[in-house]
Amino acid sequence: MPNIIAFVSYVFITSFTPGPNNIMAMTNATHHGFKKSLAFNTGVAVGFFTILILSNLFAVTLYNYLPTFKGIVTWIGAAYILWLAYKTLKSKPLTSNNEISRPTGFRSGVLLQFINPKAILYSITTVSTFIIPYYESKIVLILFSICLAFVSFLSTSSWALFGSLFQRFMANYYKPINVVMALLLAYCALSLF
Repeated sequence: MPNIIAFVSYVFITSFTPGPNNIMAMTNATHHGFKKSLAFNTGVAVGFFTILILSNLFAVTLYNYLPTFKGIVTWIGAAYILWLAYKTLKSKPLTSNNEISRPTGFRSGVLLQFINPKAILYSITTVSTFIIPYYESKIVLILFSICLAFVSFLSTSSWALFGSLFQRFMANYYKPINVVMALLLAYCALSLF
């Protein structure tokens, strides 16, 4: 069983911190309203679920054919999480003043996941570090993927719903928020060993 605190912290931090999905959801809702942003948010969740399933297949294949993969992935995963902690600590508040002529839709949400490095790296790291080493059942892997895709939907919907509030709050208190998030990410990385 993985370290639940590290797993939940990692999922929460990487899902709810600024990234392409959350910023697009916030911008979409700010310009067109929450209801019109739901198609994009649903597309993000479906695309993210697809990336998670592909990450499961990738990780399971490597675990089966390269027994040393677990150790390598643990180090790579820890390094990536520490890099995220550093980037989080150094990040400044994000704002978006670009006008969008029409709401970004479902298809855009799905396709964004295939070019979103944060989503791809998050999926591979989460699956290969926190899930595959502990669970082998295909049903369990699919259930984890559904849950993580749902967290993604909650994240984009939260940013859409509270977009301008999050933006203002993050801008006003970004330094202490960044420190706390970076420390939690560092804890996640260290707990892998």
